[in-house]
Amino acid sequence: MMQIGRRVLGGAALAFAVGRQAAAQGNWPDRPLRWIVGYPPGGASDAFARLIAAQMSPRLGQNVVVENRPGGGAVLASDTVARAPGDGNTWLHVDNGILVYNPALYSRLPYNPDRDFTGVGFIGRFPLYIVVRPDSAIQDFAGLVAQGRVRPVTYGSPAVASPHHLAMELVKRRTGLLAEHVPYRGGPAAMQDLLAGSLESVVIDTATGLPFIREGKVRALAVMSDARSPLADQVPTLKELGHDAVAYGWQGISVSAATPPAVIARLNLELRNAVASEDIAKRMRDLGIEATPLSPAEFNAFVAGENALWRPLIRELGIKLDS
Repeated sequence: MMQIGRRVLGGAALAFAVGRQAAAQGNWPDRPLRWIVGYPPGGASDAFARLIAAQMSPRLGQNVVVENRPGGGAVLASDTVARAPGDGNTWLHVDNGILVYNPALYSRLPYNPDRDFTGVGFIGRFPLYIVVRPDSAIQDFAGLVAQGRVRPVTYGSPAVASPHHLAMELVKRRTGLLAEHVPYRGGPAAMQDLLAGSLESVVIDTATGLPFIREGKVRALAVMSDARSPLADQVPTLKELGHDAVAYGWQGISVSAATPPAVIARLNLELRNAVASEDIAKRMRDLGIEATPLSPAEFNAFVAGENALWRPLIRELGIKLDS
């Protein structure tokens, strides 16, 4: 009888705890929410975080406060979220670098993105273009490869270990292109040097590069996306040119891995609604950014696939940002 009594008491305690958890999730969110962005104000990550936060706040019934914590490849921001309670009240703005590249770029991190974070969902992915000056003798991607056989061509990117840099290194390995990397502090600086004649080519994302392409200030040789962009449908993909080289810059939201699944599901729903809203959808279309609604499980699977592709490449290149 005593053993049975203990089981009854234990079951009652468990039921009470589960009930309290369910009630707590039902009341979520009951306080303002924090969206941590690891980059300075004014950039693409910050801009989209603020636009989407403004859409999500009324749907969630709480203010979503965007906090910029730049520094060290977003390591500071990532560590802030890794140490936060797993209650869904603190979100991390994530991208290729934060979730995929950093474990290969840094010898030591104060957190483990594979273990400490879990995905909420996708914001969008940014196609990457290879461009040259309009007066360049290089007319197409085959011409770029041919020029590289004479001597390595120069290509600019926004930074060392940016999606643009690593994408071009993947292209080099899968097409035979010989090219030397010239890193800059941001895409606009690389584009200025291209137009000034200091560079032969640049890898640029759609948000920065599309206005140059539309206005004929550069010639786009190829795009690394799955399909041609309707905003630059004259530009072929590397896939259709016969090269297995697909790469994007991308952004999403992650939270602590301890966050309850019900909270993550609600966040995913409201993120999807925000990205599909008329204002944000139009901004993304105008910039050529691809909205890709993924479930939390699909987002985590996507990141795992990215890890398998890019971390070995970074290690092969020998890039370290903390040595």
